[in-house]
Amino acid sequence: MDRSCLCILGFSSKLNTRHTLAKYFFCTVTSKIASKVSEEFTNLCSKGHIKEAFERFKSEIFADPRLFSNLIKSCIPQKSLSLGKQLHSLIITSGCSSDKFVSNHLLNMYSKIGESQTALTLFDHMPIRNIMSCNILINGYVQSGDLESAQKVFDEMPERNVATWNAMVASLIQFEFNEQGLGLFSEMHELNFLPDEFTLGSVLRGCAGLRSLHAGRQVHAYVMKCGLEFNLVVGSSLSHMYMKSGSLEEGEKVIKSMPIRNVVAWNTLIAGKAQNGYSEGVLDQYNMMKMAGFRPDKITFVSVISSCSELATLGPGQQIHAEAIKAGASLVVAVISSLISMYSKCGCLEDSIKAFLECEQEDLVLWSAMITAYGFHGRGDEAIKLFERMERQELEANDVTFLSLLYACSHCGLKKKGMEFFDLMLNKYGLKPKLEHYTCVVDLLGRSGCLEEAEAMIRSMPIKADAIIWKTLLSACKIHKNADMAKRVADEVIRLYPQESAPYVLLSNIHASAKRWQDVSEVRKAMRDRKIKKEPGISWLEVKNQVYQFCTGDKSHPKSMEIDLYLKELTSEMKLRGYVPDTAAVLHDMDNEEKEYNLTHHSEKLAIAFGLMNTPSGVPIRIMKNLRVCSDCHVAIKYISEIKNREIIVRDASRFHHFKNGRCSCGDYW
Repeated sequence: MDRSCLCILGFSSKLNTRHTLAKYFFCTVTSKIASKVSEEFTNLCSKGHIKEAFERFKSEIFADPRLFSNLIKSCIPQKSLSLGKQLHSLIITSGCSSDKFVSNHLLNMYSKIGESQTALTLFDHMPIRNIMSCNILINGYVQSGDLESAQKVFDEMPERNVATWNAMVASLIQFEFNEQGLGLFSEMHELNFLPDEFTLGSVLRGCAGLRSLHAGRQVHAYVMKCGLEFNLVVGSSLSHMYMKSGSLEEGEKVIKSMPIRNVVAWNTLIAGKAQNGYSEGVLDQYNMMKMAGFRPDKITFVSVISSCSELATLGPGQQIHAEAIKAGASLVVAVISSLISMYSKCGCLEDSIKAFLECEQEDLVLWSAMITAYGFHGRGDEAIKLFERMERQELEANDVTFLSLLYACSHCGLKKKGMEFFDLMLNKYGLKPKLEHYTCVVDLLGRSGCLEEAEAMIRSMPIKADAIIWKTLLSACKIHKNADMAKRVADEVIRLYPQESAPYVLLSNIHASAKRWQDVSEVRKAMRDRKIKKEPGISWLEVKNQVYQFCTGDKSHPKSMEIDLYLKELTSEMKLRGYVPDTAAVLHDMDNEEKEYNLTHHSEKLAIAFGLMNTPSGVPIRIMKNLRVCSDCHVAIKYISEIKNREIIVRDASRFHHFKNGRCSCGDYW
């Protein structure tokens, strides 16, 4: 107490002063004790020690029943329904079940544990309900996937607040009813409810889902009007919207204009680059994020590992895997799934299997990723066995699983099994095939020689055909040398994409293999007239964490003369063992010597020669290629693998080929 106050009271008030001081100090000490008790109680509850907290502070809880709220909240992370029900019984016994505050906490607990029916029963019996009660019930329904019931509660509410509108807008967009979500936001605005950062974040996700730049820019203008453009939640959502809608530049601009960034903002930028195919930019941003002092999380690792998959760069992928282990994110299902894909696409199937086996969770995404990896490497039998294990463990397959299975079957010549899976997908699982599923079936039929059946499927399927499915059939025409159908199918592709080179090249290939040089010339003339250029063959490999790229006929490499000499010697040795260059694979009418030179300088042969010259003996060589391996290179690489006693792994535009001891894992079926 202030000394001046004591003086004013005077000596005649000494007794009263002593009494006041004693009362002051008693209240201070009591307050400190109560605060300490409250802190201990809250601490026990936050750690999940519910029973201990109740036993130690029983008298305080019954003196102030609102303390039950701390105990109720502790049940949610543990999903402990039995403890929650015991607390509910004690609340009824204590006579405070009519308290809105306590009842809302009970309602929230039942909703978040997933007991929707119990929550509804409690809601119906609550003597006093408020907006918060309805909001909790809406969120509970959304969490359990019951959007219809959530909408019903929302529609029947006599009064709403911003949190109510936020819950409903967010739920519609979460279930991909993006247009309805944006419509509800518009209605909210008309009723003069002021949106907050959570509303705008949801609305921008809706714009991203629709890939609507026009709507997104309108929301951006509104964000600026509200002064929320530098808010971390809104800024990240804005950036995500632009990037998902294809405007990477505008998305980057939003992030770079933010005065403060958090991990979410960095992740948005990294994911945006990954989704737009700027894989090298992803690795640059990842390094910048670390230099700025931010720790990557599981979302960061998924984007970065996926980019390593696209680049097929094993060194950086292994390094990031190590960093994910250090960060404690390596056992997250989404990260493991990305690792399976990354190792598979880098040609390391055994590492994919190892990553899969390290995860103890039975997750559908994970198993589908492993089935895809097996299929990509021509291990169809293993893919099928894994699916059968899934069924035994009652993991319900989805459309992605079946796409992986059909792909595996088509690349292993398992026509009968593939058609069985397609039938299973339709009749047992009731899944509606997408265009990708039909493409796999057409590939399966076409490779097996059932060209007419494949064409009939394309023309009768309920989905409009695209260029990819027609090109798939055109490739099958090349395998089975059906020039008449090839001409018809090529016309379909050209009609859809007149400037694409693939149908012309495939058709030219078919004519060349039949030595119909006049037809080849006509196709070439059509390409020249339409200014269409053949996509050049490009191969690349990684040596000591550096990527080297080679083009067909490439003489720009500093060691091109050494590579050329090495290939000549290698070709001579191959010929001694029976190799005969397949000059029919050369599309030009030229003499045999020129054709052989052309074949020798295909990009994959240049890359393999460089790899053999610059890596220790016994180390596998991994080559990535943008086009399919030609028939001559496929035969030649089998000879090289035997002569040099090396495993040569080639990823082409379609699949992986593992060449070892003069054989290929595809069994010459590609």
